[in-house]
Amino acid sequence: MDAIDQLNEKPGQSEALPTTWGENAPRGGRAVLGRILKDGAKVPLFLGQTLVNSLRDLGYNNTTSAVCEHVDNAIQWGASEIRIYFNQRGTKGEGEVDVLIVDNGRGMPPNVLKVSMSFGGSMVYDDRAGIGRYGMGMKTAALSMGPVLEIYSWQEPNAFYNMTLDVEEIGADRSNLVELPDPTLVTELPSEIADILAKPMVWPREPQHLFSPTRAELPAALGKSGTIIYIPSCDRLTYKKAQTLSEHAIKEMGRIYRRKLADGTKIFVNNRPVEAFDPTFWMQDARHVKLLELTTKQSRLINTYPVNVPVIEGNADVHPVTIRIYALPFEEWMDLPRKTLKNDLHMFEQMSVSFMRNDREVHIGPVPELVGKAHADGIWVRLQVDFGGQLDEAFGVAANKQGVRPKKYVYDIIRERISEDVARVRESVKQFRAKRAESGGKRHLSTAEMRASETDSLQAKQLPSAPAPRTPEEEKALDEALKAFAVTLKRGDETDDQAFERVKKSKYLTIFKHDEYWPFYHADFKFGKVVLTINTSHPFFTKLYEPLSKMVISNGGSAEDPDAPADITEQSDLLVALQLLLLSLARTQSVMCNDDDPAKRQLFDNLRKEWSNSLQTHLLS
Repeated sequence: MDAIDQLNEKPGQSEALPTTWGENAPRGGRAVLGRILKDGAKVPLFLGQTLVNSLRDLGYNNTTSAVCEHVDNAIQWGASEIRIYFNQRGTKGEGEVDVLIVDNGRGMPPNVLKVSMSFGGSMVYDDRAGIGRYGMGMKTAALSMGPVLEIYSWQEPNAFYNMTLDVEEIGADRSNLVELPDPTLVTELPSEIADILAKPMVWPREPQHLFSPTRAELPAALGKSGTIIYIPSCDRLTYKKAQTLSEHAIKEMGRIYRRKLADGTKIFVNNRPVEAFDPTFWMQDARHVKLLELTTKQSRLINTYPVNVPVIEGNADVHPVTIRIYALPFEEWMDLPRKTLKNDLHMFEQMSVSFMRNDREVHIGPVPELVGKAHADGIWVRLQVDFGGQLDEAFGVAANKQGVRPKKYVYDIIRERISEDVARVRESVKQFRAKRAESGGKRHLSTAEMRASETDSLQAKQLPSAPAPRTPEEEKALDEALKAFAVTLKRGDETDDQAFERVKKSKYLTIFKHDEYWPFYHADFKFGKVVLTINTSHPFFTKLYEPLSKMVISNGGSAEDPDAPADITEQSDLLVALQLLLLSLARTQSVMCNDDDPAKRQLFDNLRKEWSNSLQTHLLS
């Protein structure tokens, strides 16, 4: 008798197959399974006790992704304001975090609320015009964070219908069919929820935009309709601290919901407003426009391509997709401070291609199939792909809206239209880098100067102070002298004013001089600035500095660019390290010669000459 015959036998005709459930498996589910195997009871399509436990592991990338499911639902049902709270309780290391989302949407009557708490229950199932589709996100997202989900929804003031989904309680249920109870009507919210909505959070410390100033004013703040999602004592969050959770949510949601925010939807995280962040830098009401360092605040729209994409390859059923290609203002932005590029503009993060489904971002990343292999030139070109829910299968949109996996034919259709424009922008960046390198405006040298300036305050010994003007006349005279000095340090096609601004804000300056009789470097301290001169005729420059610099610049590598290939990034790090070695040498000489002791100066001068001659002999022998 084979295994199939054994399974087809009626109960009692053969010994039941053994079960090997784990220790933490739901007891109610084990009891139901045992009863089915022993008595031949009807087998439900879904075993609720185990299904709910399993759905806790559906797989959200992070806590922010899970919270976005609730933000999506709020927007879908007409909310104009959504607030997310990460409420920290207890002492450090032993505390717990509750997650709460409140919106002012249309709310749900009790029958709709009951349906919404069932898995697959949805009022918009497969409606591809909106954000949601399957009726799973609210439950799976909440349970991915904590074992208990509480919902309060209302359509008139102080009439809250409540339902609770408790994984442990469901797992202990021994019924063959797990049924949902009817919603409960309450006239007051629990005190723990009211406290979150009417008190400042532990983070942020600065003044917060409170939902309600006091508990007494909370009913007015809640309004005539809305919904509250409450997940207490979360046990599966990406981070342990409410501050880190909040900062990540603010950053990600500003980008994911940038169009909703631009259209007037308000989102708050721990009472801090979320600002729109546009990775294409085209929106003029996005966060980057407020940066004072940016003289050019908008990218260039290279082209817009409307294309029709079939739902299935070769199918006549097609739907519109819009691809926009942007070139970031690399000519103006390449010399921005490293902090601005990295922390404010997020230039070195993988944001080359943004996929927008129904005005909500579902994926952002490098996507080499569309923008080419990872390379520093690629960070200056951005693509935005807009499509509707009708093309979910073609773009491979996951049920939890975390990423896309476009079919090959989709990539082929898009690439055919954009490849020439993308190549043109990348070539422009490459040529601009080369031009800057030839004219002395080396990006990686500027990186070293900026790093040295940024870390100078951490040095044990401080640089000598620049002369402080005592009168307006002295201040004007010092400015004029610095301007005259800056003109001698102009790089490439810099104007006098641009050179002055660069020199004025930097503590470290590097210049190049070709002199057959000079040592390989020279250090000066002028106007409170360390000035390093590198001799381009010395073999140190021709055999080490110049080849390494050309290798990095020709490959478009960057010490800060995580998209660059590993070998190019290593080369870039080496170049910056070499430059910092020389700048630190010049700084040390400036500090040690501060007292104008002629003997010290002569000692350093002799050392510099002897070292230069010795190095030349080693390199040319």
